[in-house]
Amino acid sequence: MKKKLVIAVVLLGACGALALPLLNLVIPLPASRLATLKAADPVTAAALQVLEKKCVHCHTSEVQLPWYGVLPVARQIMEHDMYSGMKHSDFLRVFFPETPKPVDEVTLSKIEYTTLAGSMPPPPYLLMHWNHRMSEQDNAALLAWIDKVRKENHLLAGNDPASMVKGLQPLPESVDTNPAKVALGEKLFHDVRLSKDDTISCASCHALDLGGTDQKKFSPGVDGAMGDINSPTVYNSVFQFAQFWDGRATDLADQADGPVNNPVEMASNWDQVIGKLTQDDVFTEEFLAVYPDGYSKANFTDAIAEYEKTLLTPAPFDAFLKGDASALSAEQKAGFQHFQDLGCYTCHNGVILGGKSYEPMGLRRDYFRDRGNVVKPDYGRFNHTGDEFDRFRLKTPTLRNIAVSFPYFHDGSANTLEEAVETMVKYQVGKKPQASQTAEITAFLHSLTGAYQGKMLQ
Repeated sequence: MKKKLVIAVVLLGACGALALPLLNLVIPLPASRLATLKAADPVTAAALQVLEKKCVHCHTSEVQLPWYGVLPVARQIMEHDMYSGMKHSDFLRVFFPETPKPVDEVTLSKIEYTTLAGSMPPPPYLLMHWNHRMSEQDNAALLAWIDKVRKENHLLAGNDPASMVKGLQPLPESVDTNPAKVALGEKLFHDVRLSKDDTISCASCHALDLGGTDQKKFSPGVDGAMGDINSPTVYNSVFQFAQFWDGRATDLADQADGPVNNPVEMASNWDQVIGKLTQDDVFTEEFLAVYPDGYSKANFTDAIAEYEKTLLTPAPFDAFLKGDASALSAEQKAGFQHFQDLGCYTCHNGVILGGKSYEPMGLRRDYFRDRGNVVKPDYGRFNHTGDEFDRFRLKTPTLRNIAVSFPYFHDGSANTLEEAVETMVKYQVGKKPQASQTAEITAFLHSLTGAYQGKMLQ
């Protein structure tokens, strides 16, 4: 009798466990706003159908929970899945931006990575949604769409489509600029008169012989003031989608306005700068030849930005992407493979391997809890937008010239490249790399060190 009771309980439990997955087969999940998008071509239509049916429910805050979402345990599981999914990507922000634009490079790479790895939807989700498993046809639809969007919207002019590897592509040798503005901007970039006491120039924190940084944890400013965030490299910054760690500057000209007025950096203002430069007859004559309307914030920042556009550093990795297999050593090639397998390329993407999105510092583990002493710069993009979604999100830094732009991260907490690699794998991937993996990834990152004006950076 007791044995029969146990069997009955087990069978009842099994039936209960099967009830929800079986019901999910006949009762579809609530539709998301993604279903309202009208595709302009069949490739996009096929991809959107897959994303709406099998992906979006954990990647948007607008999705409605299914009927059993009121159950305590089920609700907790679903909210956890959605929280995790939203940390990686919010499809609402991607597919319904305030200003219409193509799907960004980072989102494409994230979808590509999970598609190739077969990691999405996650196994716990599939236990409840048997018909949401990705088929070969689904995978092919997504990969075809990703390839289409990349080539039509993100491939740089002059780059061969064959040189684009998972969204990474060669850095151009140059971009179009105005030579007269460049020459003027170079002088302004190195001019200490932009600071209150004539001691600090742009080059003080972004030295061209120090990887475009000052290789310090934080940068000193006027009167001994000390900054509270690591100075990013100025090299290749024209390809950043926004400037500063929190993206508060939309472009290089907007960024150039910041330090002059910052009380911790140059502690000056443009009126003060104009007062000094008007006493320099030679420079004033040069300036008027380029900007006939004279001194102004707009003209100063325009010239500096024009100069910074020229700070490009082609590297051995670019030759490799263009087809020169000998440009990378065997160790570097192994490191590049790890870089792909671990998903590093999903955020460090595009022509400068970064600078294309704001990502949370600590996807898999709580970086700030482990480090302790959370300060305002740690809040990242949130400081500019006030949007809770942006808390602890910082602009992904470029990896170009990373070997010579130490220390690392916004807080300058990693002193060596090896330490930075291990920290990233730990907190962003949730793994501990083997010593050989760390060494090989580090070797690959050295292949991103480039040359400026024909001289390799040191």
